[in-house]
Amino acid sequence: MTPLDTDLDDVPAPQGQLTLKLLASRQDTNLYGDIPGGWLVNQMDQAAELAAGREAGGRTATVAIEAMDFLSPVRVGSMVSVYTCVREIGHSSIKIDVEVWVRPPQSRHLEERQKVTEARFVMVALDDNGRIRAVHS
Repeated sequence: MTPLDTDLDDVPAPQGQLTLKLLASRQDTNLYGDIPGGWLVNQMDQAAELAAGREAGGRTATVAIEAMDFLSPVRVGSMVSVYTCVREIGHSSIKIDVEVWVRPPQSRHLEERQKVTEARFVMVALDDNGRIRAVHS
């Protein structure tokens, strides 16, 4: 195997399950016409809640977001795909890795995509009264 062979195998790809897919539209922009980071965090939070809710069998809430770096901006017209992967389940908490990948609006290839951010969300299971409960109760 040559070094070139291993480079071809190292093409970055999303980790986890596709949980949310949406289009970044003009209505999502800020005052300057850019897609703000807060919009992206909101989409990630929704995806984490969907994944945690499936695992917990009900309502969950975000209690922490661990380190997040924005690698590149999201442009209007980009197809945004949010992937989730359950990493750890505690008594009442669920840690979920969330990655966001985009396909730029002018992309000619459906496979073309780039990672724009990732973070670990810590969610807790909630009962009907909004109190923390066991994940598998």
